[in-house]
Amino acid sequence: MGTQQVTAPPCAQPVASGVIHANVRHSAGFTVVGNHLAQHRNLSLVAMGLALHIQSLPAGAKVAIKHLAGRFPESETRIAAALRELEAAGYLHRSRVRLADGRIVTRTVSFNQPGAETAAAPVAPRPRVARRTAASEAVPTPAPAPTPAPPPGCEPTVPERLPEAVLVPPPTARTAPPPPLPQPQAPTPELRRTATAVLADLRRHAPQLVLSAADIEVLTPGVATWLERDADPETVRHALTQDLPVPLKHPAKLLRHRITALLPPPLPGTHELAPVRPGAIVIPLQNCDRCDRAFRSRHPGHCRDCRADLPTVA
Repeated sequence: MGTQQVTAPPCAQPVASGVIHANVRHSAGFTVVGNHLAQHRNLSLVAMGLALHIQSLPAGAKVAIKHLAGRFPESETRIAAALRELEAAGYLHRSRVRLADGRIVTRTVSFNQPGAETAAAPVAPRPRVARRTAASEAVPTPAPAPTPAPPPGCEPTVPERLPEAVLVPPPTARTAPPPPLPQPQAPTPELRRTATAVLADLRRHAPQLVLSAADIEVLTPGVATWLERDADPETVRHALTQDLPVPLKHPAKLLRHRITALLPPPLPGTHELAPVRPGAIVIPLQNCDRCDRAFRSRHPGHCRDCRADLPTVA
């Protein structure tokens, strides 16, 4: 009876079903981010993470697309899309500026709270000046206490002055009509069928070159002109798919431009490539108009000695 028996189990600890925060107060090396960004409902996770990274950078840091793509595992396409999201939400503003040396750069301004930059700055109240009285003139005003000098290493940093820049307007759309698409001289059903197959097969080699049936119908005569000029289908495919821009917005317009601008000339005939026989091109003989001496020239006139004796016209 002297042994104590435990018949009731210990109380179970409550189990939380959500996140548990184990917060530690930061004293240095931290960035303040508002919940309007961290809990934004219309931004993707890539855009929110990119905004957090940009807000943590010092002034003057590089935030170009290629620089960010080299820093993070995301591609240039995803980073460019995230930057556009932040611009639409008001967290970024990008503009093209011309520096004093003539270079055009992109200037990026990051806002930690969109819309706050347009609010009017609070006006500080003007201090009330007390009337001078005889008593106040008798009592001397104490001198203000000197401001203590900051300790070494804590001097305020003066922001580097940015070079003067001039805003550059965005490029305007081309108003001139594009050049006409090349047309084959002798269109045949076989030529048209091969050109249609080359255009429809482009998406196997470049997935971004997805063309509609209407686009293929319009571009078929141009590719048929390439094939008519003895261009191999593989050569046409390579010319249309190499070095594609990223991102590609208008595949049909790009293909139309390349078909027109890169069109090769017709192959020369066999008689044009025949070697020139020695003596085939003979310069005829001419008689000098002054001394009647024979000399070789394509045009009649004076020989070399008579041309040297002729007076120079001033």
